[in-house]
Amino acid sequence: MSIFKKIMTAIRGGASEAGEAIIDANATRIFEQEIRDAENHLTKAKRDLTGVMAEQMAAKREVDRLTREITEHEGYAAQALEKGDESLALAVAEKIANLEGELATQQQALDSFTGNAERLKELVKKSERQVAEHKRQLSMVKTTESVQKATSAITDNFSSSNSKLLSAKDSLERIKAKQQKFDDQMKAAEVLESEDSDASLAAQLKAAGIGSQDNSANSVLERIKAKQK
Repeated sequence: MSIFKKIMTAIRGGASEAGEAIIDANATRIFEQEIRDAENHLTKAKRDLTGVMAEQMAAKREVDRLTREITEHEGYAAQALEKGDESLALAVAEKIANLEGELATQQQALDSFTGNAERLKELVKKSERQVAEHKRQLSMVKTTESVQKATSAITDNFSSSNSKLLSAKDSLERIKAKQQKFDDQMKAAEVLESEDSDASLAAQLKAAGIGSQDNSANSVLERIKAKQK
């Protein structure tokens, strides 16, 4: 193989790979569009089916009309024979033969419309089931993609942002420490307020001579003097 042919082969291979990469990257979007296209074709098929069914109904009415007319003319022919008018009976028979020819043609058309209508109905039902299944699959594919993207984002953030996580942890600890400091200050204020209240009460009791008194040297000396008397 010449160098030029090898180059062209490589170019074609690269183009094929690039095309496949584009398809893979847009696979879900392509699948969704294909479903919409199928729904559009299905809608058109239903319209065509209604046309075939309308032709079927028309052919059925014509078959019924011809059948009734043939039966009616057979009665006429029988009456002509009863009256001995064979010539009239023959004319009626010719009419019946023509009607039977038309009936055969209409019956053939009716059979064709009926067969086609039934086949198209089955195809429409099958297509509707397939479209419904593809929609369910599309929903699952989209959900899976969303979960995978979320998982990938979490994994990427965890693996590439350890410093951010540590920084966030430090920030949390600083917040907790600040809140604890505030709680400690509030408790200290409550204790201080309680102590101030107790000191004030003790002073009032002392002034009234209630409760324990100061154990000063003078009081001790006075107590000893009292014992010597």
